[in-house]
Amino acid sequence: MTQARQFTPEFLWQMGRVGSYDANEKDVLYSVSYYSVADNKSRSVIKLNGKTLTEGQSSEYSPRFMKDGKHIAYLAADKAGKTQLFIMSDDGAVRQQVSFCDKDIDDYLFSPDESKVILIHQVACKSPRYADLPKANAHIEDEVMYRHWDEWVETIPHPFVATFDGSKVGTERDLLAGEPYECPMKPFGGIEQLCWSPDSRQVAYTCRKLTGLDYATSTDSDIYLYDIGTGKTHNLCKPEGYVRPKVDYTLSLRDQAVNHQSGDLNMGYDTNPQFSADGKYIAWQSMRQDGYESDRNRLCVLNLEDGTKTYVAEDFDSNVDAFCWNMQPKKHTLYYIGVWHGETHVYSTDLKGNVKKLTEGQYDYTGVRFCGKRLVCGRQSMREPTDLYAVDLKTLAVSQLTDENKAIKAEVDWGTVEPRWSKTVDGKDLLSWIVLPPHFDKNKKYPTLLFCEGGPQSPVSQFWSYRWNLMIMAANGYVVVCPNRRGLPGFGSAWNEEISTNYGGHCMDDLLSAIDDAVRNLPYVDKDRLGCVGASFGGYSVYWLAGHHDKRFKAFIAHDGIYNFEQQYAETEEAWFTNWDLGGAPWHKDRPEIQRTYANSPHLFVDRWDTPILCIHGERDYRIVASQAMAAFNAARYRQVPAQLLILPEENHWVLKPQNGILWQRTFFAWLDKYLR
Repeated sequence: MTQARQFTPEFLWQMGRVGSYDANEKDVLYSVSYYSVADNKSRSVIKLNGKTLTEGQSSEYSPRFMKDGKHIAYLAADKAGKTQLFIMSDDGAVRQQVSFCDKDIDDYLFSPDESKVILIHQVACKSPRYADLPKANAHIEDEVMYRHWDEWVETIPHPFVATFDGSKVGTERDLLAGEPYECPMKPFGGIEQLCWSPDSRQVAYTCRKLTGLDYATSTDSDIYLYDIGTGKTHNLCKPEGYVRPKVDYTLSLRDQAVNHQSGDLNMGYDTNPQFSADGKYIAWQSMRQDGYESDRNRLCVLNLEDGTKTYVAEDFDSNVDAFCWNMQPKKHTLYYIGVWHGETHVYSTDLKGNVKKLTEGQYDYTGVRFCGKRLVCGRQSMREPTDLYAVDLKTLAVSQLTDENKAIKAEVDWGTVEPRWSKTVDGKDLLSWIVLPPHFDKNKKYPTLLFCEGGPQSPVSQFWSYRWNLMIMAANGYVVVCPNRRGLPGFGSAWNEEISTNYGGHCMDDLLSAIDDAVRNLPYVDKDRLGCVGASFGGYSVYWLAGHHDKRFKAFIAHDGIYNFEQQYAETEEAWFTNWDLGGAPWHKDRPEIQRTYANSPHLFVDRWDTPILCIHGERDYRIVASQAMAAFNAARYRQVPAQLLILPEENHWVLKPQNGILWQRTFFAWLDKYLR
């Protein structure tokens, strides 16, 4: 592999993956995960300024500086295999276990004075129905949301506050004792959904206090303030005495969600609170509309003294993806990252909403942390995996702090990425990223792939993926066209929102416009060797285009895509997604937008399928169930269209195990090479 200088899946899975990090004015502390293909598992280590502090073969992760800057807290397994909290010296030489909990610790957060610590534990949310049948293997469910993302819901996370005397964690108290709600929220929420007040007397936390059908159909989470001394909880998003409107589940839930907007009640996702340094303000990310999981993430600031709320990034018509406060005394500047025109950069705003862009370049910044005179951020691009960088707040100079895959990057030849603007069918500007192979020769003809983004509202920005890796596609000799079609953030709210209830509309036109423009204007694109690939909404796009492409493509690959909308509505777990994006249930036949949605279900156009298709799906994917791919594959074969089915029984909406990941890549390129070479 080294002699060939080709970037391969094996190289991809050798790469260290930078994870969580902490930093101060001079040091950077972070975890890195390494994968063993032979063992089919990963191991996480902790590094300080590039020096590895890990001592054994088990994982150590979630590192954070203690306030003296000389000690580091982290999570690791104890001798019994239970995840506990440890503290070590900053050279890794002296280590001490400080928690001895009955349950695993999922994550933790020390109070500013380090007299207390939040511990996240899983608590049981179901009891066995028949204690005398302990070996019975069955699920008996009375309500929806019985499974989520990739698991049957048997436990939920709760935050516990424990005392800490500097060497040992003491008595714990469940902040949600007796409440059947998640905090942090599944499936992706972490410790960022909680924070301490500067005086260590209060905890702000994120929670959606709903269960069953209400939980499955609503995104209405709120920020709650818990007083350690009194044990009282106060909702910061809703007024005292607020009563949630009654929902009529026989009607279209999308319309009811819109109608529930009454003033500024923060009816959508409200997440990730953070206090200002002086404790006068608390900020969080806020979506306006209930049920719309891809609504624009605003940056809400609440004045805790007078109760007024201000949205301080309104001049930025895109999402606030992560943020932090300037923690200097009397400073009320916030820093955040957000995507615009296919790049995610760092911005600042004051409490009056004066937004400034701080970084430039063809990159995605992936996080932001205030560290005195600098910000420490993750950064990646289509050509480079995530590393940590510092942004000098005075000069805005950017310096690299880590280079975890320097050796591997030096061993292979890399493709290049260029922006290209073209016109849509209705005369609007469309940005596509054009990925070119290593040693590109403009006088040659290349097989070319149309990359269909998922989400559905995830940007085609400068992302680095360990599955849909564009550099591996380029290394295999393919040009890749990656359009920022309608329904993606970074081009204004109207562009982002146009996709909802209109999956067969301009978003599909944009995909075809981008590949048609490439065929017309890029002489190195071989119009006789075009492929079309995508996952999630991209998988839906592939299934839909298979019935509408007018023989443009010679091969299709769909991963975790929706094939049948009626099937999807009834079998997905997150009903808010289908209620908003599809408009409602198929039995709401009187609504024109719902009629339009279901008329664009890909299964209705299988009679037009005429091109080889590979259908891939994870069997633990409960957002889009694997029966979708099985039905698509079966339909293709019934039509005598060449097809292949790859089912991954242990994988969810992603591919996370090393050997499955390499198998995925080999199957992917074997299929493309068969029909495009």
